[in-house]
Amino acid sequence: MEKRQAKDALLSAILPDVPFDGWTRAALARAAERVGLEPAELRSLCPGGVRDHVVWFSHWADRETMSALAARDLSALKVRERIATGVQTRLSVLAPHREAVRRSLALLTAPQNLALGARLLYDAVDAIWYAAGDTATDFNFYTKRALLAGVYAATTLYWLDDRSPESADTLSFLDRRLGDVMSIPKATERLRDWTSRLPDPFHLFRLARRR
Repeated sequence: MEKRQAKDALLSAILPDVPFDGWTRAALARAAERVGLEPAELRSLCPGGVRDHVVWFSHWADRETMSALAARDLSALKVRERIATGVQTRLSVLAPHREAVRRSLALLTAPQNLALGARLLYDAVDAIWYAAGDTATDFNFYTKRALLAGVYAATTLYWLDDRSPESADTLSFLDRRLGDVMSIPKATERLRDWTSRLPDPFHLFRLARRR
């Protein structure tokens, strides 16, 4: 089995257990047994253990989101609408695995995993901006991703506890948050003012982009 297929199969096998057992070595071992992976094969696929599979889960969601967005014509939409569509699409991809997302956030917000969490958040918002047709290469590149990171993180936390039909309350929340930040010229000026007084708040984003 090709490595990517094997990791996707392993992910499918572990996700039903994560809401109950969390992202644990025991859950990962049981999933490996279900898909017929030997312990040595599991170590080869996930040398970093459970953390590696949390990363795979996030990147799987990125791939599924990009695939879904590629099948849509976003060219007629305004930038704000494209971004909203990107966030909505990613949450739709994750909807069957809401509790696994909650467990992932619990792991990624542990002090030793904060840098990893920041990198995965960066990857998610970078993919959404890319799908939206963003071609910025200057300061705006990091501005846009920093703004969307805040919106996406807040929206995800809201979504985790949203039980409204079809997550309607989350979509309203997202629309309000985008309304707050999508005045790019004003936001850009605020961020430039902040960065003139702070020690490079986008350092993590730059590091993440180079990885």
